[in-house]
Amino acid sequence: MTPKLIILTATVLFTFSLHAQTPVNWTQEQLMEPSELANIITNKTDSVIIISVGPFNTIPGAIHTGMGGEKKGLEKFKTQLGTIDKNSKIVIYCGCCPFDKCPNVRPAIDVLKEMNFTNYYLLDMPRNIKINWTDKGYPVIQQ
Repeated sequence: MTPKLIILTATVLFTFSLHAQTPVNWTQEQLMEPSELANIITNKTDSVIIISVGPFNTIPGAIHTGMGGEKKGLEKFKTQLGTIDKNSKIVIYCGCCPFDKCPNVRPAIDVLKEMNFTNYYLLDMPRNIKINWTDKGYPVIQQ
C-alpha cells in the first residue's frame, strides 16, 4: 500500500467513526412497548413522567425538553430531571428516526444514569413516532 492510500484509508475510517452511533446504552428490560404507555395514558393505570427528548412533542402529558443530542436540549433535560424524585417512573422518547440513527436517546439515557435515576424506560420506537405510535392510533396531542 502506498503512503497516500494508507492516509486516505485512515482518514475515511476516522471520519466514519466520528459519525457512527455509540452502542446501545439501554437494556431490553428498559424498553417500554408503545401499547403499554398508550394503556397507561388512556386508563391512567400508573403514575409515569413522560419526557420528549426529540424535536417534537406528540404524546399527551409529555414534557418537551428539546433534542437530547443538542446542548440546549440536554441542559433543559437535566434541569427538568432536577425537579423529579430519583425513584419516579420516567419514560423518554424521541421518535425522529430509527434508534440506530437517533442522535437524542443515547445522550438522554447517559444523563439518567449519571444523575442516578433508577426507574426509567425508553419508549420502544425502533422506526419512528409515526410508524410506531401515531399510525397505531395511540393518543396524540391535538393541535
